[in-house]
Amino acid sequence: MKLALLHRAACAAAVLATALLFFAGAARATNILVPMDETQANHLKAYGLAYYSLTQGANCEWLLNYRGGSFLMEDLEILRRRALVLGVTFQEVGPAEIAAIRAKIAEENMEAVLLEKAPKVAIYTPPDKQPWDDAVTLALTFAEIPYSKIWDEEVLAGKLEEYDWVHLHHEDFTGQYGKFYASFHAAAWYQQEQALYEKLAREAGYSKVSEHKSAVVEAIADYVRAGGFLFAMCSATDSYDIARAAHGVDIVGTVYDGDPSDPDCQQKMDYSRCFAFQNFELITDPMIYEFSNIDTSNYALARGPLADFFTLFEFSAKYDPIPTMLTQCHVGVVNGFLGQTSGFDKRLLKGDVTVLAEVEGTFEAKYIHGKLGRGTWTFYGGHDPEDYQHAVGDPPTDLSKYPNSPGYRLILNNILFPAAKQKPQKT
Repeated sequence: MKLALLHRAACAAAVLATALLFFAGAARATNILVPMDETQANHLKAYGLAYYSLTQGANCEWLLNYRGGSFLMEDLEILRRRALVLGVTFQEVGPAEIAAIRAKIAEENMEAVLLEKAPKVAIYTPPDKQPWDDAVTLALTFAEIPYSKIWDEEVLAGKLEEYDWVHLHHEDFTGQYGKFYASFHAAAWYQQEQALYEKLAREAGYSKVSEHKSAVVEAIADYVRAGGFLFAMCSATDSYDIARAAHGVDIVGTVYDGDPSDPDCQQKMDYSRCFAFQNFELITDPMIYEFSNIDTSNYALARGPLADFFTLFEFSAKYDPIPTMLTQCHVGVVNGFLGQTSGFDKRLLKGDVTVLAEVEGTFEAKYIHGKLGRGTWTFYGGHDPEDYQHAVGDPPTDLSKYPNSPGYRLILNNILFPAAKQKPQKT
C-alpha cells in the first residue's frame, strides 16, 4: 500500500515536472530576427540565409518596411550555424518581442509576408561568359544562392518552364552584337562571338542571328505570360523590347548580317508587343553605340559619379506588397551606375508600368516593373552597382568589399519575390 502511494506520488511529480518544463520552454520559445537595417553586417548574405531557410523547410517571413525589410525565421540550430558561417547578424526574439513587432507592423506602413518555397533560379547567359561579366551572377554566387545556366538551345527546347525565376544576362536580343562594331569589330573576342552566334543560329535553323534571337524573345514572353518571373539588367532590357517590336522586321545593318536594314523599319515597329516601352526611335547606325532613345546613359554620364543617384519609391506595404518587396533597402537614395543601358526615358514607358526608382527631378527611371499574363517582369538599368563605369575586360567586383551594397540588395529582392505567398489584393 505504502509502495503504491509512493509510486502514484512519483508519477504525479513527474507529470508536474514535465508540464513545468513544457510551459517554461514555451515561455522561452524564440525566433530568429535577421535585421536588414544599418545594424546588419552582411545584407547580401542575409538573402542567402533566407533562401537557405526555405530549402530546409523552415518558416520564414519577410517583414516589409520593418527595419529595412527584415526576416523572421524559426529558431533552428541549423539556421544559427548557417548565419554564423555567412557572417549574418541575427538576434533572438521571444513571444513578447514578436507581439510588439506584429503590433508595429499592423499600425504602420509595413506587412509580414510568408516565404513559401525556395525558387528555382536560372540565368540566361552565353556559355563562354565569366561570372564577373554579370552582376546577378556575382550576387547569387556571393549570397550562396544556387542557380542554373541556360541559353538559346534550352530556351527554344522549352526548358524555361522548369524555373520559377529567370535573369537575362546583358544580352543584345536584336542581333547587333551589343552595337560594339565601331570600337571592337577588329577585336578577336568580337569576331569569335559573331562566329559563334552565327553558327548557333544556323544549327537552330535560322539564316540570321536576329531571327534566332527573335524566336528566343518570343519563348521568353511565353514563359512570363504563363506565370514566370523575369528579371533583366543593362542591354537585356531595352534590346529585348526592341526585338519584340521588330518581330519580322529587319532592323540590322549590313555590317552585322550582310544586308541592309529595312528602310521603313521605324514605321513598322509594333509597340503593342513590348513589355515596357512605346513610341521609341531606333538608332540603326552601326557606328553609334546605342539601340534607341530609350536609354538615358548620356544624361547619367553628364552628371558623373559624384552626382549620379536614384531614389526608391515608397509603396503601401499592405496594398502594394509586390513593388514594396522589390524596393526593400536600408537606404532611400542609391548611388547610380552606368551600363550599355543605364536607365529608361519615362516618357517612353507604357501607362501600366510601375516605376520603382527614378533619378529625382528628371525624366529618367532606373528600375521598373510590370505584368504580362500571369507573370511579371522587372528591368533594372546599369551593369554593376558597385562599378560605376564597368568596361570590357575590367576585373570582377569583389563583393566581400561591399556586403551592404544597396544597389545589389535590389537585385536580391527579386530572387525572393517569387517565394512570397501572394495575398489577394485589397480593395
